[in-house]
Amino acid sequence: MVLRKMMNGVQNVYGIFRAEIRESFNDAGTVLIFLVAAILYPMLYSVGYVNETIREIPVAVVDLDHTSMSRQYSRMLDATEQVAVSCRPSTMQEAEQLFYQGKIHGVVLIPRSFEKNIFRGEQANVTVYCDAGRFFVYKQVYTAATFVTATMNAGVEVKGMLARGKMYDEAINRYEAISPQMFDLYNPSSGYATFIVPGILMIIIQQTLLVGIGLLFGKHYERKKLLATGSVKGRVQSIQVILGKSSVYVALYLVTTLVTLVLFYHWLSFPDKTSFFKIYPLLLVYLFTVSFMGIAISVWFRKRVHALMFIVFISPIVFFLCGVAWPMESLPGFIKILGYLFPTTPMLPAFLKLRIMGGGVASVKHETTVLLLQMVGYFIVALISNKIAMQKNSRLTGPPEGEPA
Repeated sequence: MVLRKMMNGVQNVYGIFRAEIRESFNDAGTVLIFLVAAILYPMLYSVGYVNETIREIPVAVVDLDHTSMSRQYSRMLDATEQVAVSCRPSTMQEAEQLFYQGKIHGVVLIPRSFEKNIFRGEQANVTVYCDAGRFFVYKQVYTAATFVTATMNAGVEVKGMLARGKMYDEAINRYEAISPQMFDLYNPSSGYATFIVPGILMIIIQQTLLVGIGLLFGKHYERKKLLATGSVKGRVQSIQVILGKSSVYVALYLVTTLVTLVLFYHWLSFPDKTSFFKIYPLLLVYLFTVSFMGIAISVWFRKRVHALMFIVFISPIVFFLCGVAWPMESLPGFIKILGYLFPTTPMLPAFLKLRIMGGGVASVKHETTVLLLQMVGYFIVALISNKIAMQKNSRLTGPPEGEPA
């Protein structure tokens, strides 16, 4: 008897699965979101970050000293990978005009008496002007100027020690008493794409899935038919409906994520410390959590456009709260708690720990627990929302044909 009930339940879930997947592929908007947008949107978003670091930024050097050391400084600056000395105007006024015309993105001013001050053992100043409104350009110009200045300082200091009779090795050791060794563990290129895109992929998965579910439920409401499988009675049938529908969404996204998180991920050469299939169990939980969340909120969308408007409205909020735009540790306490309403908040650090940092299952224990709690919570909310929506839908449409009013 129990086995028969279980078999009937599985058959009902499978029937709902088939009906929902048929509805999904019969709707052009849903196909566009579930398949096309879920694959193309991450690609289009990330193409701009293929060149992770900016190199050869054009800058101007205004050399007012015209000495061998000032020319050496200019050549060393041009030799860096960050900037390229594209012009050498004679005055700051000319350099300023070139800057405002957009022909250069920084100005390095070498003042008069630059070489004389160095030979006297006095401090010589080099002034760097760069556009701090453009963060990456500012960083590269500033880094190049700092590197060249430090290198020239080292050369001057070592030559002075040699002139005072020190041996070369002794001079080097005295100047550089502490030699730091830097190792970039998880972002070897120090690129913005490696920093931002993996998190964006998780957000895109969540938001496109929510939009697709919202479009489907909005279509059902517009057609005065909430469920493609007819009326639902009882808690057991509601559970079957939610499981059948969510299984469709998860199955579709397990396919699209293979493209975005495997093929596309390797195409961009992001750090990959573990096999993608080791992340699949966590991804499965994530997709079911998002699906239950989508069902819970989408039953209230009376029109398809409502789903688009709502998801577009919350997308910037999700981007801010999940720790991509700003570190979670720096968010106020109540904002941080609010962020855990969205599955991306635990999934994003878990994905980074597993995929980029090479952590094990134990390293994502907290995130996995939060995801499981979210999955159970949204499943319960989906049951309640589905029951309320079905009652409201039955009052609007009346009883099925053949049943008493």
